[in-house]
Amino acid sequence: MPAAKKKTTTANASPERRRELLDTAAEVFAAQGYNATTVRRIADEAGMLAGSLYYHFDSKESILDEILSTFLTELWDGYDAVLAAGLGPRETIEALVTESFREIDRHRAAVAIYQKEARHLAAQPRFGYLTDSQQRFEQAWLGTLRRGVSCGVFRADLDIRLTYRFVRDTVWVAASWYRPGGRHSPEEIARQYLSMLLDGIAVPD
Repeated sequence: MPAAKKKTTTANASPERRRELLDTAAEVFAAQGYNATTVRRIADEAGMLAGSLYYHFDSKESILDEILSTFLTELWDGYDAVLAAGLGPRETIEALVTESFREIDRHRAAVAIYQKEARHLAAQPRFGYLTDSQQRFEQAWLGTLRRGVSCGVFRADLDIRLTYRFVRDTVWVAASWYRPGGRHSPEEIARQYLSMLLDGIAVPD
């Protein structure tokens, strides 16, 4: 999930207003789907005329691009810091899961959009970075799991790819129910997930 390219806009908006518009658009895309969402609907939700939205963004595609690339850039800033920290395999998994939940907290709608739209968007040249990102994501997780098996931290009979898919889907599906400011912090949810993932849910004999 590498950093994406710079976006083209028709005018400079204040950073705060631009963030508000992107957040509004992300919520609409997540709820309705990208293809079903119109610029008019985004503008209505933002309390402005559709034509005024083009003052800030040159197209609906540009809005989506900025939402996804901002999320992925921040995700990889966090992941790269974890991967460069020289942690052991278990500690790396713990840190990656925690960072993932922090990103869901910061970019819940963008995560939902990514899950629903990434596969077909990746076929478009503008969104080719989504495929590169997915490959890089797999390499980070699979490499950490293999390292854990090879050094005896994880079970030798572990199916690496199946484990990766289980962890990936279990963590990121949380975007469908998680709401920022809820009862549990991202770190608390990560701790619970990691306890179930690494230690199981049954009481030891």
